[in-house]
Formats: sequence, structure tokens, C-alpha cells
Amino acid sequence: MAGLARYTAVLRLFSQSQSEWTVSDMAERLGVPQSTVYRTVRDLVGENFLEMASEARYRLGSVFIEFDRLLRLTDPLLTAGSQVLQEVVAEAGIPCVGLLCRLYNDTVMCIADATAPGATFRSSYERGRPMPLTLGATSKAILAHLPTRRFNRIVNQWPEARSGVFRAELLAVRRSGVCVSSGEIDADVVGVAAPILSKAPGLLASLSLALPKGLADKAMVQRIAAATMAGAKRIEAGVEAGVTG
Repeated sequence: MAGLARYTAVLRLFSQSQSEWTVSDMAERLGVPQSTVYRTVRDLVGENFLEMASEARYRLGSVFIEFDRLLRLTDPLLTAGSQVLQEVVAEAGIPCVGLLCRLYNDTVMCIADATAPGATFRSSYERGRPMPLTLGATSKAILAHLPTRRFNRIVNQWPEARSGVFRAELLAVRRSGVCVSSGEIDADVVGVAAPILSKAPGLLASLSLALPKGLADKAMVQRIAAATMAGAKRIEAGVEAGVTG
């Protein structure tokens, strides 16, 4: 390992299931000498990316909290979309969960959510949790609008027998401006999502509402789809104003 990769390899070892590591365990998992890992950990501790959890064990450091605050204050999508997200959820008038998500490598990540009064379920799209790009309305609304080369690279990974059907579904999403899915991520939950398109480099996102399947009749889905698309347009305008302002 060299350069930045040396540090990111160590940081990406940390997870919900294993939040503490020793230098020897890191070295064994990464297949590199302990001396290399020790120097890397020493540097990360010095900059608060890691901190001591107990004797000889390390956990993620508080610098991530500092950066999270900074993102909440400066991310153009968050600053333009947080209030709109709350408004769309309130305007829906039903128990639902609103999600503001963005493209993250080859996954989708939730950056903000809002829960309506009376909603008794939680979405698997939790803030900061990478989710599949090929499942669920929230993700497909983004996938359908990827640049052609990247779109083809991802979709071509699917079995050939399904790729034609999947491409047709995504083409319909691109044409209609909305995606609806049922039970693909959470059982008995329907997702309705609209893409958030921006001229800002690297900013491709979606606004979605998740609602109980029992409430998702045709009329309700159409109403929620219209509200979601309108909200996405308002966020697009806010992003553009923030980027160019």
C-alpha cells in the first residue's frame, strides 16, 4: 500500500459489526507488515481520524463528526433539499418516510430523511448507509440517469436474461421522470422516487417517499408521484441557485 490508499484501506476496515481493531488484526486482514500499519495508525490518530478505544485497540475518531457537521452546513444538495424534503413529507398527508439520496460510487447513499407522524416503519435507507444502485425506486431513479458508459457498465453486470427487461424499465423511468417499486428493499413498502438532476459536477440524486403498501392504490401513487417530482424540481432550482449564487 502506498499514498492515500494506505490510509483508506485501514479506515474501511471499521464497520458496525467490528468497530474496534488492533494493529496486528489490521495487518493480518490487509496482508501487510505490522510496521506499515502501525505507522499508518499513528498518523491517523495524530489527525483524529482514529482514537484509542482501549489498550492496543482503535476506533474511528471524532474528526468525522466535525466533517459531518461541515457537510450538513455546506453540501449544496443538503442545503437546498432538507427543507423541501420536510415539506413534501408534510404535504403527503399520510404515514410515510421521505428520503434525499445521492449517487455514491456505484451505490446510493441517503443524506437526509424525514418521517411523517403515524409512520410505523423505518426505511433501510439510513443516512450514511450505502445501498444497492439496482434495487428500489430511490436508487433506480438515479441509475436511469447515469451517463451512458457508466450506465452500461453497471447494467451489463446483470444476467443477460434480465438485462433487457431491466433496461426497458429504466428507460421508462427516464422518460416518465418517476420510478415506483414495491417490496424491493423493504417488505410491504412502496417507494416513489423522482431524480434530482443538476449541472453541478458529480451531483446526481433522488427525492423519494416510502409508504405502506396498503395505502398505495393507483390514485395515491399518482398523487405521491406528482408531489415527489415537484419537490425534486424545487431542489434542482435550489441547487442551481446555490452553486451559481
